[in-house]
Amino acid sequence: MNTLTLEPQAPTSSPESTPQTTQVDGLPIVADVQFADFDISESLKQRLHASRFLHPTPVQAKAIPPALEGFDILATASTGTGKTLSFLVPIIDQLEAISAPSTKGKRSPILALILLPTRELAMQVLEVYHKLVPHAKNDAVLVCGGLSENGQLDQLQRGPRLVVATPGRLEDFLRRRAISLANVDMLVLDEVDRMLDMGFLPAIRRIVAALPADRQTMCYSATLDANIQEIVRDYVYEPVRIEIGQTSRPSDRVELRVYTVMQDQKLGLLDKMLKEEQGTFLVFCRTKHGSDRVAKKLEKLGHQADAIHGDRSQSQRTAALKGFATGKHRILVATDVAARGIDINDIAHVVNYDLPNASEDFVHRIGRTGRAGKQGVATTFVMPQERSDARKMERELRIKFDWREADKNIEKEQRNQPLDVGTLDPDSLLSLESRSWKAGDAPAETDRSAEPRRKSGFRGRSNSGSRSGSGQPAGRRSSPARGSGFRGGNSGSRPNRGSRGH
Repeated sequence: MNTLTLEPQAPTSSPESTPQTTQVDGLPIVADVQFADFDISESLKQRLHASRFLHPTPVQAKAIPPALEGFDILATASTGTGKTLSFLVPIIDQLEAISAPSTKGKRSPILALILLPTRELAMQVLEVYHKLVPHAKNDAVLVCGGLSENGQLDQLQRGPRLVVATPGRLEDFLRRRAISLANVDMLVLDEVDRMLDMGFLPAIRRIVAALPADRQTMCYSATLDANIQEIVRDYVYEPVRIEIGQTSRPSDRVELRVYTVMQDQKLGLLDKMLKEEQGTFLVFCRTKHGSDRVAKKLEKLGHQADAIHGDRSQSQRTAALKGFATGKHRILVATDVAARGIDINDIAHVVNYDLPNASEDFVHRIGRTGRAGKQGVATTFVMPQERSDARKMERELRIKFDWREADKNIEKEQRNQPLDVGTLDPDSLLSLESRSWKAGDAPAETDRSAEPRRKSGFRGRSNSGSRSGSGQPAGRRSSPARGSGFRGGNSGSRPNRGSRGH
């Protein structure tokens, strides 16, 4: 089994060797390095310059050179550090060097695959790709849930060389043999920690099992704990290890506030903050229903707000993100899963309306502010019974909250008020009863205790076998490096991967 130990000949990267950075328009960049310094085509250099990508960020400066040489990459970097270009630049350069986009007479195989946890992130990566490759719209395809399946299948038939996908839909296409990944030479696993949190590990294993063993793999994660290390060591071979900043704790650019507040005063406190503070607000709730409720309550208070969560359609989620990014809505209320796709650099405030379940979720949430070198404020609402949980989070993350007490006179939210049926006429009472029956509620007097209990289990489901590869790490072929898949076609242009195997 491969380990994360680097061979002497592989270039290495460490926090101590992080390039010296400066700020340009609030973005941390490496001032003494330009994209034009990289060993990429002149055409790509010109397109980067035209798109105003002049100086790389630290993660780009450290990841692009070894990636261009064919080395595997294992990088940890916080959000807003420019990870997307760090893998798109090598992919674009190598695709343009080894083949041409498909034509009616000749279809190209899929040569590069980028896996991400959410539709929004996948769409953003594809947007950057099209910005740098504007004249090959059919050369990259989005494969994800929530969008037209037939449209994606039709685009795949045109022979794209790059697929940007979420694991669920891609695994489904693989199972139905609607896509072939047998020629993939470059694999990117972005936001690995979040993909594992979302339960995509079985899908990722089956997808990687369908790829060639002598591919190049680039893994990116905000954190790299023991569980994630155990997973990625199955997929990377003698990787170049890159670490930018402290990824296991909040950014120093974010002011951390905590308000001790009662549940029924949270809305009033948030309303007070919105009236006193400037800038946009990203508000996190624990549940989908809670997100919708808070957004609607804020609108009734006169604020421009929208909600984003897993139950909303793709068009609704896209509209909510666009409205928030353009200023149509000052407030976006979100759940953790949906918020992974939020990549907006100028969010002024993050509010944890509900305390997150884990320290990792807290780091991810507040990583939405204080991006691209800017300052941000993260405020967490903590009920008295949650103080111990918040203190535990302080210890785990080695941070210090600015503890504050909410004003006791803040207006309380009126919720679930009892209905005075004495004020209703008979027709209104009948209407309430009818709505209850239409919703499928059983009559209160029905006694179900005498009903026979249904047998558990699923017809036809057997535990005697499982799908191939569903619980085992993807194997690696023992085959010589292809070499010809990279510029120049000589075996010295990339690491020899012939020894890959468990």
